[in-house]
Amino acid sequence: MNGRLSSAWLLALALLGGSCPPARAADSSSNSVEASAAVLSSPAVSAPALRGTASVQAAPYWQDKLLLDKAWALPVASRYKTHIEFQHNLTFCGPSSIANVGHSLGSTLDQRAVLEDTGVSTTLGYLPSGLTLDELAGVAQRRFAPGHVTVWRGLSLDAFRQHLRQANELGRRYIVNFSRAPLFGQGGGHHSPIAGYLAAQDLVLVLDVNQSFGPWLVKPERLLEAMNTVDSQSGKLRGLLLIEP
Repeated sequence: MNGRLSSAWLLALALLGGSCPPARAADSSSNSVEASAAVLSSPAVSAPALRGTASVQAAPYWQDKLLLDKAWALPVASRYKTHIEFQHNLTFCGPSSIANVGHSLGSTLDQRAVLEDTGVSTTLGYLPSGLTLDELAGVAQRRFAPGHVTVWRGLSLDAFRQHLRQANELGRRYIVNFSRAPLFGQGGGHHSPIAGYLAAQDLVLVLDVNQSFGPWLVKPERLLEAMNTVDSQSGKLRGLLLIEP
């Protein structure tokens, strides 16, 4: 990649809202991430229309200090708060999400080392095509072995809320793969950890690894809508990555 192409490509990423680029197509020959990693999927559905989409940034709870303080006090969220590592470039939302999960578990591994020995290569320190949810699950399986890694797609709202309640359990970590467009009216695909769930307020704490956003709160319905969008590169729905270390 020459300097001119690299600059044009990075400008295109910035215009997408500073999120990770569209993810690469996953290997369609198997739904298995690794021998010990399960993938649960459902048929792809069309992405929702975005005309007139109200940004979640306008919601009163979006980054409300009192609510964020309450969320950070949750059992898993408190493990993240002491060491948040934001993505060091616009393509590294996946590796930085894995690094943050590791930090919450006491690991010192940083995002630059996350991809070592995973078979995922970079170009000049970037991931030009990003990572699909399944590819990220493969990286997670490598990093958190012998733990169990599962991909969840096509969840109903009730099933999603069940996972959110379990997101506060110390033995579970979740990374959400979503499109920014249904949430903000623009932007592309992105990965970030779910750090906790305020059940009484019905709010999800998303630890956005893009520092220009930072941690924010969102209703499950809105986040689910952003999850249940089709990754144009893989042809699959985005979804949840569950890590049980």
